[in-house]
This record gives sequence, structure tokens and C-alpha cells, in this order.
Amino acid sequence: MARDQDYVGVWIDPAGHGRSAQFVRVNVAGVVGDGIYRADEDEEDAGPDFPVETAVRRLPDGYAVELRWPLSSLRFPHGEARPWRMMVERSVPGAGGMLLLSAPLDKNALSFIAEMDELSQMERILPVVQDKGFWSFRPELTSRRTSVAGTTSRRTDLGLDITARPRADWVFNATLNPDFSQVEIDEPTSAGTNRIALSLPEKRAFFLESADVLGMRIPAFYSRAIADPAWGARATYRGADVDATALAGHDRAGGTVLRGTAYETVEHVNAADSNVVLLRGRRHDEAAVMGAFLAARDYRAGGRNLVLGTDGQWRRRHEGGGDVQAAWTLMGSATTATFDDAGMPRAGRQAHGAYAWGRLDYMSPDWANMAQLEAIGADFFNDNGFVPQSGIAKAEIQLNRRLGARNLPGGIDTHETELHLGLHEQRTLGRGPAGAASGEVVQRWIRPGFWLYGARQTRFWADLGIDRQRARPGGRLHRTPVVYVGIESSPLPWLVRLNGELTVGRQLDVEADAVGRGGTLQAEAGLRFALPAGWSLESDHRWNRAWVRHRSRQDFVDYGWRWVGTLHMSARDSLRAIVQNTSAARLEGAIDGEAVRFDLLEPWRDRARHRSLLYRHMPRLGRSLSLGLTTDVNGALPGKSRGVTAKLQWES
Repeated sequence: MARDQDYVGVWIDPAGHGRSAQFVRVNVAGVVGDGIYRADEDEEDAGPDFPVETAVRRLPDGYAVELRWPLSSLRFPHGEARPWRMMVERSVPGAGGMLLLSAPLDKNALSFIAEMDELSQMERILPVVQDKGFWSFRPELTSRRTSVAGTTSRRTDLGLDITARPRADWVFNATLNPDFSQVEIDEPTSAGTNRIALSLPEKRAFFLESADVLGMRIPAFYSRAIADPAWGARATYRGADVDATALAGHDRAGGTVLRGTAYETVEHVNAADSNVVLLRGRRHDEAAVMGAFLAARDYRAGGRNLVLGTDGQWRRRHEGGGDVQAAWTLMGSATTATFDDAGMPRAGRQAHGAYAWGRLDYMSPDWANMAQLEAIGADFFNDNGFVPQSGIAKAEIQLNRRLGARNLPGGIDTHETELHLGLHEQRTLGRGPAGAASGEVVQRWIRPGFWLYGARQTRFWADLGIDRQRARPGGRLHRTPVVYVGIESSPLPWLVRLNGELTVGRQLDVEADAVGRGGTLQAEAGLRFALPAGWSLESDHRWNRAWVRHRSRQDFVDYGWRWVGTLHMSARDSLRAIVQNTSAARLEGAIDGEAVRFDLLEPWRDRARHRSLLYRHMPRLGRSLSLGLTTDVNGALPGKSRGVTAKLQWES
């Protein structure tokens, strides 16, 4: 549930260490949203579903919310521990996007939950409930009918999710034959001609249960790498000063394995089943957290990938001064698995690689600065993480000078104004790829700019990009000057979100190894409408486009459009529609309107279309009935793919 809705939220940090919190939000229509917040990444994961009971009552001057949150669903240590911390929030989008909090929100703080208030009297309650255990069983029955190119197939699957908590600090989860058909498809994103893979957010609840304990960056663990598990099991322990989690699963064939180089990501569609293991442990104190982990993927006769690492975080707060946070990750890998052209893993010579990352943040009333370094060895692979490049070293510095509120020309008043300078350089590391020398510059940019924050949650920023990029090993380091402009706002009670980002200037066409005029554009609009009989409608739109125009090469275009409409008939009934179109093309050559033949690049065009409709009824949390219709068109394949799905989940 985003802050573009009118809701009341409750945040609880049962561990008391200020590094994570569980939250529940209830909007004016009674719809519930919940999840886990991680302070180190300033991120909310909306996947976990907590068994809360809520009630909303309309009043002449507003509305009242009643929330019942069982202690069995809160993750807290056993025995003596730090005091619980809590915060209540109220989002009022109709009042210019106002957000009211029960605890102070210091703009210099390192996270949203840094100032949560301590809860008293919990020491009288917890001894009574911390040794009480519970079990939860949630079977699911899915029936699917699919029609592809005139061929119809039917399939019925039975799955099961199990959760057990023998006492407060231990939680065990298991899933058997899970079905993720209700997870909406990923948003289209234009990456231009870039050959580096983009990460995608996790939306499956099973992988988010222990997100607060994992607390790892995606190069170390990327749950989307586990594409289609036949089964999975996890144990999680949360103590006052130590926490740990262990995960094991069997991933079916069909997932994508990433093997990066300095200039592109090689993606293998894995044609074999594999077994996955992840072990993670951390120790906390007031200022620091230290952790270690082991991740393995075994392709049986096809070899395996093993990664061992350590990470940590240290932070220090100064009253009235700057806050400092340092974070780091070190990993080493041993890999015998390689892939042939058909995606079959083959055992080969063992390759060893290393990874190092460090980041330093500094926040004060006058400055918001960041510096980070990252080095990835050419033979470092992590098949359970997201490592789209290897054989490179990166350095980045972000300097932001805070100027406070300003009265700008044209009658523009800002709540906050910042001047910005970004510096970034990326070079090949160690032995360079074929045709490249070690230390070759892959990318370099200098970006001065500014950032403004004003009324109605309006943010505006603009940067001048003094950029240089290289498309391939040994190639030319191109000049690619660009202008970056962006805006975010919540301008009207019914237009609660309006975002846009534009990059325009000289763009590197990686496929052509040439620079042309072009840019990228991303825009989002979120609309909310109250309907008769207590119904409501959410209408979310997203557009993205990338283009490069040449005089001596074929032009490139990439386009995506997506609409998600959700009709809430009640707090328990909803109807969701998704309409999505994507296309990308290398056009036929033309100069000044006349057709020109180019032998350098082959023209091509890809198109895809998705349509889906999902009705969901939830008589109570953990129990649901879903009916879905989908239609997909892939321009590279004949005909359409149509599907009808019925799914029943029943938790007891």
C-alpha cells in the first residue's frame, strides 16, 4: 500500500535494534497492506502477510481503525532483549501528501525508523507468550487450462505451505510445489541497447519471510535466481544479539543463470534441475552488525557453484552533527559449472574468483554524501546472486550540499534545496577481456546538478552528464554528453502520483558501437477514484521509451506501456486488470527520408502483448479464491497463448 492512499499504519520493531520493522497499514476502505522494512537499504518488502484482524468505521469527521495483531506473528527474541519500538503513521494524500507520525522524523537520520518510540510494560507480557507455539497449514489447489497455437492442455496442481513457530525466536517454513500465478508480471523497463541485465524486485511471499535476517545486497543473494522451486524449506532464528537463517530448495529447469563480463551479461536458460542452499548468520551490537554466509547451487553431474562471504555495517550518530554509516561485503567463489549452447550445465575446470564492496554514508544538516567502491574478479560467479558484470572495478562519489528552504525566482518556494555533484568511473580489472587491456575505462561520468523539494510532495532534479562510455573491449571511448531531468509530485487528490524522468543528448548504441541523438523517457501516473456503494478504483499507468537516431547506422527504438487497474468492491473482494505492450526494433536505414542499405547491422523487431484479469475473494486472511484469465502474444512465436486459472488457498 503506497503513500498515495489515505491510511493508518502501525510499525513495530520487536527486536529493538532499529535495523528492521514489521508494519501493517489499513486504508479508509478497510484494505490491508503489510510487510517488512529494512533500514540498511531503506526498503519496504510488501510480500509477507501477517494474520491481523482489522475494522474500519466511518465517522462524521473522518474514520477510526481498530487493529488486532497477534503476538504469534511478530518476530522477537526469547528471554531478555532490547525494548520493543513502535510508531504510528497517518497518510493524508488529500492534504498535499501529508504524512503524520507519532515519532520524530529527522531528515538527517539514516533510516525511516531511526526515531521510533520504546514500548513500556512489554516485560510483563512477553514471558507469558514467548514459549507458546503454533502451526499453520495452507494447502492450495490450482487448476489451469492453457491454449497455445491451437493446442490445449489442462493441469491441476496441489501445493502446501507450512509455518511452525515452536517459540518466539524460532520460525520454520516449508513450501511444496508452490504456484506463483497470482504474482503480477514485471513492469517493462527500457534499457536501450545496453547489454547489462537489470534486477527485478521479489514479489513472492515465501522468499520474504526472513528478509530482515538476510539483510544482504543482491550480489550476495538474489531470490529471483530461484525461478521455479519444486520445494523449499527454511529455518530462522532471532535472538537478542544473534540471528540466523538457513534455506534449502530444489529449483526446476528453466531459470536464467547470469554470467557477467565487463561489457555484457551472458544469460543461460538453465536446462537442468539444481539444488540450492543458503546459510546466513549475524551478530548485533549497538553500533555494528557482522555477518557471514554460504551459498551453493549444485547441478549434480553438471558441476556446482559455491560462494562464501562476510559482510558488516557500522553506524554512529552525533547529536546535532553528522551521522556516519559504513557497510561492506567480501565474497569468494569456486565454480565448476559451465553451460553449453543448449543451456545444459557441464562440469569443468574449477575457477576461483573474488568480490569486494564498501560504502560510506555521511548525513548532516548541511551535507548528504556517499562514496563506494566495488571490485569483481573476472572468474567470480554467484548463481544465487545478481552479478551482471565481472572483471571490473567501480568507484563512485555523491556530494550533496543542503541549502535548506529557498525562495527562488518566479515565486517558487521550496522546503529543501540541494546542489549535487556525482563522480563515477568503471574500469576493467586484472586480465582484460579479449581485445582489452587491464585498466581500460568502461564508463566515466561527471554530473553536476540540483534537487528541489516543495509543496504537494513535489521533487524536481536536473543533472548535466559529462559522460564517456565504451561499447566493447578495445573499442573507442565515446563522448556521450546528456541532460537528466526528473519530477515527482502528488498534485491532486485523485492524481496522487505523477512521476517522470527524461534523459536526452548523445546516446551510445552498444550494438552499433556508435553514438547518436537520443534519450530515455519514463513516466508514471497513479489515479484514485471513490465510487458509489463504497467501491474504489486504482488506475496506474507507466510509459517508457528509449531511442537512438543515427546518420550512418540504423535507428533503434524501445517502447513499453502498462496499465494496472484494480477495482475494490470491498476489503475482501477485488478485480485486477493488466494491459501491457512492449516493442523494440532496429529499423531499416534511412537518411533524410531516403532509404539506405546498411550492411553493418541486421534490422529486427520484437513485440509482445499481455492481457490479464484476476478476481480475488478473501473471506479471511490466509484463505482466498482466485479466478484469472490471461492472453499473451509474442511476436517471435505464432498465435496467442491463452490461459484460465482457478486457485483456492485455505489456511488452518
